[in-house]
Amino acid sequence: MVDSARLAPYLSHILADAALPELPNHYRGKVRENYDLPDGRRVIVATDRLSAFDRILTAIPFKGQVLTQIARHWFEATKDLCPNHVLEYPDPNVVVAKRLNIMPVEIVVRDYMAGTTGTSIWSIYKTGRREMYGHRFPDGMVENQKLERTILTPTTKAFDAGHDEEITAGEIVARGVLTQAQWDEVSEKALALFARGREMAAERGLILVDTKYEFGFDEDGRIILADEIHTPDSSRYWFASSYPERFKAGQKPESFDKDFVRSWVVARCDPYKDAIPEIPAEVIMEAARVYIDVFETITGRPFPLPTDDTPVLDRIRKNLAPYVPA
Repeated sequence: MVDSARLAPYLSHILADAALPELPNHYRGKVRENYDLPDGRRVIVATDRLSAFDRILTAIPFKGQVLTQIARHWFEATKDLCPNHVLEYPDPNVVVAKRLNIMPVEIVVRDYMAGTTGTSIWSIYKTGRREMYGHRFPDGMVENQKLERTILTPTTKAFDAGHDEEITAGEIVARGVLTQAQWDEVSEKALALFARGREMAAERGLILVDTKYEFGFDEDGRIILADEIHTPDSSRYWFASSYPERFKAGQKPESFDKDFVRSWVVARCDPYKDAIPEIPAEVIMEAARVYIDVFETITGRPFPLPTDDTPVLDRIRKNLAPYVPA
């Protein structure tokens, strides 16, 4: 495990921006820079930006590399279950992928009565509703309780506001979002991916609580796994050893606490209205330590700290030189 003091020299080892004018068709996301090559490949560069409250708060050293490499760990461990969009990894922060026609449905798989967003089953359940996503839940359930079986809770983007929208499998087919055959296939793949993730997480002392998957169609209409898989940004993990006792006591399960940067900001301002105060170096480096700890816990491998002081963007530009169109 890497401690914050050892990371101190890397405070400036940050990729806050990855604008590469030599690459075509640039699209800037909240944390990723995307480039579409003429031959149908997409170059995705994960920056170190930390997004919350609909804005960028700061940048955390190694965050982009950690998320890219955790996703790589899972893509490689599940490619026998579902083909994925990965073609190659020319750099620790970069994946070169197939460009897909992204499915307009996000597949969320859940094993526990948990969540805080408006589309999470616990948020809906505690309002008194017992039917959601085509599932019926009994009375008397409590937060963080294990479900009787693994369930799918798909969401789709609303056409007006663009927010995630609750939807059932029947509605997906009835609206023509997917055919019955497509839904059957993608739901089967999602459940298989989650089962593999749950098994491998348990070997690392973790509970894979829930996760979201994004799928797309390739040029032949095949269903392909896209975006990321089982990263701490797309999944919820709890520590298995402390879960039973904490659940029995009505306490929040122990998890990777990546929210303390957000908490630090909220304690000092209204992040939706006020200017964000400068976040201290010690808070940023502690966030970096947590992300690295997440990588090492999930993968079982030590995180490779850089051995020289080459700026991250310079390294990426060098590694992406072969992808610059002639």
